[in-house]
Amino acid sequence: MRTISKIIVICYVCFSCAGTTVDTSSSSANPVYTYVVNEQKTYQTIEHFGASDAWSCQFVGNWPIPKKNAMADLLFSQEMDGKGNPKGIGLSIWRYNLGAGSADQGVGSGIGDAWRRGQSFLQADGSYDWSAMSGQVWFAKAAKERNVEKLLLFCNSPHVSMTRNRKAYSDSGSTSNLEESRYDDFADYLVKSVEGMSQMGLEVDYISPVNEPQWDWADGGQEGTPFWNHEIAGIARVLNQQLQTKDLTIKIDIAEAAQLNFLYEQADKPGRASQLGAFFDSNSENYLGNLSHISKAVSGHSYFTTSPKDKLWSVREQLSQASTGVDFWMSEYCILGGNDGEIDGNGRDLGMTPALYMAKVIHADLTVANAAAWHWWLAISPYDYKDGLIYIDKNQNDGTYSESKMLWTLGNYSRFVRPGYVRMDVQTKNSPLLVSAYKSPDGNKSVVVVINTTPQAQEVDFTIPGKNLREVYVTSDTEDLALQTLENDEQLSISARSVTTFIFE
Repeated sequence: MRTISKIIVICYVCFSCAGTTVDTSSSSANPVYTYVVNEQKTYQTIEHFGASDAWSCQFVGNWPIPKKNAMADLLFSQEMDGKGNPKGIGLSIWRYNLGAGSADQGVGSGIGDAWRRGQSFLQADGSYDWSAMSGQVWFAKAAKERNVEKLLLFCNSPHVSMTRNRKAYSDSGSTSNLEESRYDDFADYLVKSVEGMSQMGLEVDYISPVNEPQWDWADGGQEGTPFWNHEIAGIARVLNQQLQTKDLTIKIDIAEAAQLNFLYEQADKPGRASQLGAFFDSNSENYLGNLSHISKAVSGHSYFTTSPKDKLWSVREQLSQASTGVDFWMSEYCILGGNDGEIDGNGRDLGMTPALYMAKVIHADLTVANAAAWHWWLAISPYDYKDGLIYIDKNQNDGTYSESKMLWTLGNYSRFVRPGYVRMDVQTKNSPLLVSAYKSPDGNKSVVVVINTTPQAQEVDFTIPGKNLREVYVTSDTEDLALQTLENDEQLSISARSVTTFIFE
């Protein structure tokens, strides 16, 4: 059933309503929700949308070429097919997991799941084998070939040759797994890895040396280690110096907080949280804002802060107030836990239910927390969770793959809201829809993304001065970011349970 038809665009010379609009009604019983986009009132500049290669790409990158090319197209392509539909979601950053070498340890690593052990270029004898991460390197090159703009290298743990217990996870949560005397070795490992990748044609733009330092990582479920803020600051300073010495332009991403509230409050993690103040307040002993290679953004993960609805908004409002003068990157998320009964993170679901939940989180992160970047966790998942854009058989050599609606829903943003776009103000009243708007750097193009979580179609009008609607793309129960045919005889209607992107020029 086609629900996109006539578009009514009212072009005002100026905004006389001063921030408010009034609902209008059609001749039918259905209300028409009116949205006014104010291009003069703007917020954050979008830097990128991304996902990570952990942990499956080490295997999937060695699958048969046609299958891995198809998956790379789904993740990275900016091309259209013969019907005008996007071939992929056009991610603009790729997150590369530089493992701690637990894969080389095998079952001796203490990590039971081989798909959660990390490969590394650094070998047990101290040499570097640049063929050791061939699967992940294949996907990183596939991203570059499809014009993905940025590459980020992240670590869950320092290499096992440097850790206190020679494992990629901690003995307990009471201490980190890296002694201060090994900070130089860790930084050297990171720098040598990016230099080796450069020789392979892969230029790294960002290094993220620590991940979710608030958790204890003592159960052997995957690579990881806790870190205290003073330790993160020490690692960052040493890494900054080595990047300076090598005359590299790479930026350091700090600090992948496990929950967004850990960025602005101590909560139950004293010494490991309040990271905005710790790293970006010039009065802090852990201040990093004056380092030449520190990215002027703080990164955090949206886990466990998305339900219930009041928490979804309040946490992000507090983060926005606390992060004045520092950009915020939402650098990792998938649907975990019970989410106060709203959705269960267990069990694969390729349909719109998790996709709409994901869309709600993206909207809140972008419009309330003013995220300049938004990154999903697993690009390709072998698991029975709501954690993948693409799902695969848990088979190291070959298998089948499936697209999810979460893939295409992220594409409603990533494919069209490109790096450098600026979020604009949207004015409305009493709407059941979630709407955000963005304009291109030259101001010639505007993108509006509309989320309809309701079981009914909703009729809308948009006002964008001086712009005409050119294209509409819908992700719904029956469509995957599908181009719509625009007709001239009916009111614009947003499909039930859908995410729709409008392109104005």
